[in-house]
Amino acid sequence: MMTYSWLNTPASEVSATARALLGWHIAANGVRIRLTEVEAYSGPGVDPASHAYRGQTRRNAVMFGPAGYLYVYFIYGTHWCLNIVCGPAGEAAAVLLRAGDVVEGIELARRRRPTARNDADLARGPAKLATALGVDGSANGTCVVDGTGPVTLTPPTSPVAAEQISAGPRVGVTAAHDLLWRFWITGDPTVSAYRPHIPRRRRR
Repeated sequence: MMTYSWLNTPASEVSATARALLGWHIAANGVRIRLTEVEAYSGPGVDPASHAYRGQTRRNAVMFGPAGYLYVYFIYGTHWCLNIVCGPAGEAAAVLLRAGDVVEGIELARRRRPTARNDADLARGPAKLATALGVDGSANGTCVVDGTGPVTLTPPTSPVAAEQISAGPRVGVTAAHDLLWRFWITGDPTVSAYRPHIPRRRRR
C-alpha cells in the first residue's frame, strides 16, 4: 500500500495527483489499459463542476474517501465513467479516467468495442475506456489498490516525464470548464478529441 500513499495528498492538490496517474495501468476483466488522459475534480464549495460540489449524497459518497477506491457513475443514460478517489477521507476529490492505450487483452477490447474505428479508438474517451474494461456500476466503491476489487491500478515501469504532459480545459462540463485540470500525454494517439464548451443561449 505504500506505493499508493501519494493518493492521500490533500484534495486541494488533486490536479497534481491526476498528473501523476498518467502512464499508470488500470486493469479489469482481462484487459489492461495504460492511462494517457485524465481529469481532476475537487470537492464541496470549491469545484462547481464536481459531483461533490454541493456536499455528500448517497450517489457521491465514495468521493469522500478513503483514497484508492473507484467512483463509478452513469452518464447520459447509456455510459459508465470511472474515477479514482484521492485525498484524505472526508475530503472529496477524484480523477476521471478519460482515455488510454490497450496494452493487454486487445481482442477482448475489440469485441466489447465493435464500433471502434481502430485500436487507438478502443479506450479514447471515458465511456469507451469503461466499456473496453467491461466495468459497470457494480464496481462502484471497490478498492483498486489492494487486489480485493474487480479493477486494479498498478504503477508504470517508468513514470511519464513532466515535459511529456500537456494540460488544458476540462471537457463536457458547464461550470469551471476553463480550469486547466485535464492532463494528457502529449501527442499520444489515444487521447480523446477536445470539444470546447459552448454556452447555451437563453431563450427570450
